[in-house]
This record gives sequence, structure tokens and C-alpha cells, in this order.
Amino acid sequence: MSKFTIHTLESAPDKSKPLLENSHKAYHMIPNLHGVMAEASSLLAGYQQLGTLFEQTSFNAQELTVVWQTVNVEHECHYCVPAHTGIAHSMKVDPALTEALRNRQPMPNDKLQALQDTVLILVRNRGHISDDEVKRFYDAGYAQQQLLEIILGIAMKVMSNYTNHVADTPVDKPFQQFAWDPKS
Repeated sequence: MSKFTIHTLESAPDKSKPLLENSHKAYHMIPNLHGVMAEASSLLAGYQQLGTLFEQTSFNAQELTVVWQTVNVEHECHYCVPAHTGIAHSMKVDPALTEALRNRQPMPNDKLQALQDTVLILVRNRGHISDDEVKRFYDAGYAQQQLLEIILGIAMKVMSNYTNHVADTPVDKPFQQFAWDPKS
């Protein structure tokens, strides 16, 4: 596998510099993922925009975490699982939920289980979902809006998970304490 540059503000292509500045303002650091994505400014811009939009959906912090981590774990992303563990902690998400997601364990309630099940169905079946599966999702208290918002979250995670697979992005120091092995 070829080595990818983890860009800094100094080394980034000109179009990526303002995007990395945004990352630094938001996180007080430039995450390695963003540094890698900076090689293709359109990828970094798209990822940042999708992230902002997904955080503005109707999902609460627990539900955002369920979507993000379900996709991260399913895609076996060595970088995003620890990163989103740290993000979940900063969002005051119950650590028991985060651990359940990391370890492929059942969700703490039926509504979050329905959300996780639906995310997995969509990821594994490339967007195909049966009427019965949709009905179970709606019966849990969700609606068409949330079904479509899941797709936004999946799109965001495909961008980051695939980038990390290709680049073998090293986990940032603040998230190393949450290291995750997809084989465990």
C-alpha cells in the first residue's frame, strides 16, 4: 500500500488550506483523516459539509452515534471507531452504548435497536430494504425523514471509512486510548 501524506496547513494544497483551518478551529487540531483528505480538496469539503448536515438532522446524540458507529464497525474502520468513541464521550453519550456498538452487542432499547438494524440492512444490502423492514423501523417511532437521514450518515461514513482503508490513516493521539481491533 502506498503511503499517503497527512497534510498540515503548510503542506496542504491551496484549496484545502481553508478547510484544514476549519478543522483546526472545530477540533483544536487537524485530525489525521482531514490531513489525508486534504490531498483532494473536494473530498475534504464534501466530508465536512456532510458531517455538518448530518449533525443537523433530527437524530439526537445517541442516535447519531448509533448510525456512525454501526457503519464504522460494519466497515471495520480502525480509525473511525476510536475517533467516534471519543466524539461520543464528548457528546455525553452513555459509555455503555458506545461499548455495545464497538462490540456488536444489542442496543439498550428497542428504538435504538431498530435504528441499528435498519442501518445494517441499508449498508449490507446497498440501500435495498423490504417493506417489512421499513415497517419495523417506523413501528419503533421513526419516519421517512429519519430513513433518508440514515442515508446521509452512511454517505459520510463511506467517505471516511474508505479513505482510512486506502490510506491506513494513523489514529490521532487523543483517540488512541479508544483503539479498536476489528478482528476482536
